[in-house]
Order: sequence, then structure tokens, then C-alpha cells
Amino acid sequence: MNLAQLNFHHLYYFWRVAKLGHLTQAAQELHTSQSAVSTQIRQLEEWIGEPLFTREGRRLILTDTGQLVQAYAEDIFGMGQEMLGRLQGSSAGMTRIRVGSVATLSRNYQENWIRPALANPAVVLTLESGLLEGLLTRLVQHQLDVVLANETVPADPNRPLHCRFLGSQLIALVGPARTWAGQRLRIPEDLDGLDIALPGPRHASRAQFDALCATAGVSPRLRAEVDDMAMLRLIARDSGWLTLLPEVVVQDELRAGMLVAVGHSTALQERFYAITTPRRHRIDVLEQLLQGAVAA
Repeated sequence: MNLAQLNFHHLYYFWRVAKLGHLTQAAQELHTSQSAVSTQIRQLEEWIGEPLFTREGRRLILTDTGQLVQAYAEDIFGMGQEMLGRLQGSSAGMTRIRVGSVATLSRNYQENWIRPALANPAVVLTLESGLLEGLLTRLVQHQLDVVLANETVPADPNRPLHCRFLGSQLIALVGPARTWAGQRLRIPEDLDGLDIALPGPRHASRAQFDALCATAGVSPRLRAEVDDMAMLRLIARDSGWLTLLPEVVVQDELRAGMLVAVGHSTALQERFYAITTPRRHRIDVLEQLLQGAVAA
């Protein structure tokens, strides 16, 4: 075997089948026949000298050799995806930064983080949100440059990632100024029976809050639980209930005097992280954003 003889077309077909685990689905994605895909993979196996898949029913399962080849193919074609993303911007003299953020992360926090890039005329931003696992998959495939999250990522030798701490802030209990201006509440002691809107169960602060209430024997009256911070912001603004959330989510309403913070607890904090891949191509503007967040 030598590199000049490696057929990257065959390797690409193998990579898609390995990702999907099914010949028919891969053929549909590649707009070709199932037999054509099978032929490409068989020729790759003949060149390598070992099988790459075994069959279990209708599914194809990677052999040990197949897992090794798939790991390298992931890097090869993932870097190809990254190259295309870079070229889409650089061809016009621009720097493209592709940012993913978890759905439970405050959009205000995300905007604050990217604000230095908004003033840079040479930067094109691509922003998307979703579940953490899906965003990490796109990150590993080099379809994103960074993922903003409010939780860390467990160490996984099969998926090495860098998780950089960006900062933290206390969670606030906010309420409408017309009702709560000048008042202070202890969290959780003073919340028994009060109407409250909370982050959904997937949000890290929710587990912290529930543990505090259980320890203190306090039972607020749950009126809403919301994963999306933009919706929780609207509920805080319009419902008249107390709402537990990071102050950054309602920073505009607090400045305008529509809402007031009536309580904090040092036991309730939201932490922010930037997740990147260790082998990514360095992007100077992104490095500046990361360093600026740490400095702040």
C-alpha cells in the first residue's frame, strides 16, 4: 500500500456508509445505486486486504479495521468540510466563524460574546443552536468552529475536545417592578407557595434550584418550565410571576426598569464554556473572542 494508490472516492463512499450504517441510505444520499456503493467499498477492502464491515441483519457493523479507517476518514473529510467553510469566506476576503450554541443558552449572552466580531467588517458569522450532542457532532466534523455551552463535556478519548471556561454569573430571581420593586427574597426560604417560572429540567441551574428547595423543604408553585431562554425571558416580562434565570437573559428589561432582581443565591450559578476541537485550524478572530471572554 502507498498513498498514491489510495482511492479517496472509495474512501468517501465508505465514510458515508460508516456514518449511516446502511447501504441503501448511503446510496440515496450519494444519488447512486446500492450496487455502486457496494462495489466501491469492496474495492477499498481489496486494496486494504481486510473486511471493513460485518452484517447484523440489515445493518452494517464496522470491524476493528473498519473503525480505524473510519476514524481517519472522519478527520480527512472533516478537515475537507472545514476547508470549504474557510474558502467560502476567504474567497471574498472574509473570515467566516461558525458558532453553535446550546438551546438552553441565553441569546443575550451569545450576542455579548460575539459583539467584538459584529464590529469587524471582515468577519462573516454563521450562528446556529440545537442540542449539545448534535452540535458536538457537527463540531467534530468541522462544520462548526466553536460550540458555546453551559455545561462541560465528559472526557472521551474517541472524541477529543477542548472545553474552555469563559466565565460564570449568579442566577437571579426576577419579578415585575410594579409588584416587587424594593423587595428582597431569600432563595429558597421565602419561595414556598409563590408562583414561579423555572428553566427546564435540562438546564444545569434547574437541578441546583430543585436541590436547594428539597433540602429546605420549600415548595414553590411551579407555573412554567422552559428550556428556551428567549421564551423564558418573555414569560418573565409578561406573566407577572417570579422567574429564575441568569440576569443576562433579561438584561434589557432590568435596565429599562420593567423587571427587578429580588434575590440571588451563591449556590445558583450558570457557567459558560467554549468547546473546540484540538486539531482545528487557528482562526485569529475566534482566538480573540475566546481570550476576550476569559479576560472579562
